[in-house]
Amino acid sequence: MVKADIVTKVQDKTGLIHREASAIVESIFKIVKDTLEAGIDVKIHGFGTFKVKKKSDRRGRNPHTGEAMTIVARRILSFKASALLRKAVNG
Repeated sequence: MVKADIVTKVQDKTGLIHREASAIVESIFKIVKDTLEAGIDVKIHGFGTFKVKKKSDRRGRNPHTGEAMTIVARRILSFKASALLRKAVNG
């Protein structure tokens, strides 16, 4: 499923015109994106939780050369599905 499919589903469920449904979907995605960029977790009841986690510097190896290198610190995004979503997916 792609964003256009989500817009179509919102349009069908709400009766809004395509432009309005698209604006709603875009707004929701922008809010979630901006919140995660700020480092704040997003919890959607009955769906799941998006978290930003920090990974510190660590030692690694270049797989081609075998040379030791430092992998720089970074932030990663993780998602944990809610129990309701897991139950729905698993039947």
